[in-house]
Amino acid sequence: MNLKVSKTAVDETDYLETSMSVVASAIADPSRVSILCALMDGRAWTATELSTVANIAASTTSAHLAKLLNSRLVTCLSQGRHRYYRLAGSDIAALLETLMVVSMHSGKTLETKTPSHLRVARTCYDHMAGEVAVGIYNFMFKEGWFSPDGNLLSPTGTLQFQNMGVLIDPNSRRKSSCACLDWSERRFHLGGGAGAALMLFFEQKGWITKIAGYREVVITEKGKVAFLRLFQLTVN
Repeated sequence: MNLKVSKTAVDETDYLETSMSVVASAIADPSRVSILCALMDGRAWTATELSTVANIAASTTSAHLAKLLNSRLVTCLSQGRHRYYRLAGSDIAALLETLMVVSMHSGKTLETKTPSHLRVARTCYDHMAGEVAVGIYNFMFKEGWFSPDGNLLSPTGTLQFQNMGVLIDPNSRRKSSCACLDWSERRFHLGGGAGAALMLFFEQKGWITKIAGYREVVITEKGKVAFLRLFQLTVN
């Protein structure tokens, strides 16, 4: 029996493979990785700020940013005389977080040098990552807050979010929830629309504070009390 593969299918496969190689090539540079990791805090950065973070010349930074823009990993916003760069979306943040996990498993195993405050809580683009976020996700999962595939809040989860007062954008095209692999914990934290809404809610309630210019998140005393009450999670 002869199996015929349509030219369209072949073209689509070639396009996908080419696109994947473009993305891989864009990431395959330590300076560009430094830039992308800086943008994981969800803010928009200027090229000058990114050159400082990556410890490279301004002209070199411009070339790296051009490649990241062409690969659609970052976007650029012009405001007055300034241009600001940020990650192209939460899916790019999830990709970077997953790459961090894979990288930690490759080669010689080393003792992690991740600062303890970043391991406890940090931003992963527009949602929270680290020990606290993983603990919250584990509680939600055990309590049945998600659909079987994890891409939606279950009726129980929806009710719990409503009871807390967490508002999720109903018109968003992104998944309402997803399991995002945490690179320092090697377990899942909550991403998607629910993850973003939850971190915003925590910040508005004064349960967390974000350190400007960094990925660090500080859990306040009010937050420690709330997390124990809502998620049976003790934060030291």
